[in-house]
Amino acid sequence: MNTPHSLAPFLQSFFTSRLLRQMQVSSHTISSYRDTFRLLLRFLDKRLRKPPSSLLLEEIEAPLIVAFLDDLENQRGISPRSRNLRLSAIRSFFRYLSFELPTHAAQIQRVLAIPPKRYHRSLVGFLSRPEAEALLQAPNLTNWAGRRDRMLILMALQTGLRLSEMITLKREDIFLKTGAHVRVMGKGRKERCTPLAKRTESVLREWLKEPDRGDEGLVFTNARGGRLSADGVQYCISKHVATASVGCQSLGKKRVSPHILRHTAAMELLLAGVDRTVIALWLGHESIETTQIYLDANLAMKEQALAKVQPLEAKLRRYKPDDTLLSFLNDL
Repeated sequence: MNTPHSLAPFLQSFFTSRLLRQMQVSSHTISSYRDTFRLLLRFLDKRLRKPPSSLLLEEIEAPLIVAFLDDLENQRGISPRSRNLRLSAIRSFFRYLSFELPTHAAQIQRVLAIPPKRYHRSLVGFLSRPEAEALLQAPNLTNWAGRRDRMLILMALQTGLRLSEMITLKREDIFLKTGAHVRVMGKGRKERCTPLAKRTESVLREWLKEPDRGDEGLVFTNARGGRLSADGVQYCISKHVATASVGCQSLGKKRVSPHILRHTAAMELLLAGVDRTVIALWLGHESIETTQIYLDANLAMKEQALAKVQPLEAKLRRYKPDDTLLSFLNDL
């Protein structure tokens, strides 16, 4: 009979040894996994009536985890996509346990066998060229915040950087000599270079002449010189969308987020005829298949393909039934 094992030391080792030291995952991954296990431990506390520090690994079986995921979806109203993210974090922990506790292989396999929930995949949203231009014209360039926001929006629209990459971008990561580009550390700690267009380079040169408000060397900061938050960036974008929608009504019907600006950059590349492999490298996608979502959403390219197809010659004619003898043979 297997000796019961406390959950606490394995969970602590998973974060400190596996995630931080061995895998060196990003702070965003740590935060996401941390929140998942905080929710799980609170659920187990109520369900098993045991404090988290007293929980045993053997008590966390697959049906209990499914009940936790169902509770998140039914009581907290999370989406199937968020449910799958929580399940992914739990699976990662149990894959770690498979190396630490091979004697618990059956229990671990039952947890790893929990299927993700299927959900409706919507087409990605993006801005048209007139909408993007209207958004760029919205910030008030007579004040520092407006110039910062215009530069941030332009950078996102042209480079397609992720929000996390934008708010951590430093002045030392920007190269404005021949072959101007920005260098960022993306997902999976993969470094990549993204070229800058002439327009972006010109506006960026002017922006970098602004007095540095912080001591971290960040390109984009808040008014106090600190790092911009995700909510802060979303607030700025929403404010300028409201201003731009007065002259561009279609923009007011869209929910514009930093990720929508990233999608817009990808669609601009696709419409320009750039190969999917290059777009995947440009955006820092793990797989080229991720770039397929832009092909699915691009109606203009589908219409161009339809225009090249020779239409079917479908002539109308009156229906004439087969001869009775032929019908007999056909029915055999």
